[in-house]
Formats: sequence, structure tokens, C-alpha cells
Amino acid sequence: MTAETAAAHAHTPYRSPGPAPVPARTVLEDAGELLRALAAPVRIAIVLQLRESPRCVHELVDALGVTQPLVSQHLRILKSAGVVHGERSGREVLYELVDDHLAHIVVDAVAHAEEG
Repeated sequence: MTAETAAAHAHTPYRSPGPAPVPARTVLEDAGELLRALAAPVRIAIVLQLRESPRCVHELVDALGVTQPLVSQHLRILKSAGVVHGERSGREVLYELVDDHLAHIVVDAVAHAEEG
């Protein structure tokens, strides 16, 4: 695809080639829970940070400029939704994304918002 073609398609709505099957209700509910877990600006910022590399709470506090209790609260929500997991390393817990799909969701949402 040329740059010109890509630009022409940049704002074209996504269309599947045929009718899409509707996923099972439980899958739709799980997807809704995931999107709700990602639906806060601080949590979006945390995912963007963890996309770069695993981080501990104090690194997220420094990068985001918010308090430690706030970061911890948002990490709990992300962890319970299966977005992040933490591994203890001495006195600290190192958090990382469970998989790359989650980073793509957030990156695409941010890119869409930036397009205005």
C-alpha cells in the first residue's frame, strides 16, 4: 500500500468482508470488563508505561506524577481485570502487561483520540 492509499484509508471505517459471527455472551461480557478496566486516564497511562518495560510502583509514581496510593489502587484494578501481573523482587513488586493485545488496544485508542 502506498502512502497515498494509506492516507485515503486512514479514516475509512473498518468493514469486515462478510457478516461477523456474534461471540458468546460470556466473551462479550469479559471484553466489556476489560474495556471498563482500561477506561481511566491513569490506567491508560500505566499501560503505556508498562508497554515500554516492566515497572515498580515508585517508577510509575515518578513517571505519571501521581501519588503512590493512586497508582496502587489503579494497579489493583488492572490486576483484577487480568491486564497486568506483578512479581515480587525483594521489597518491590515489578508489574508488567499480561500480553501485547492490551497495549495495542490502548495505543490505538490514544492514536484515535489524537486524530481528533
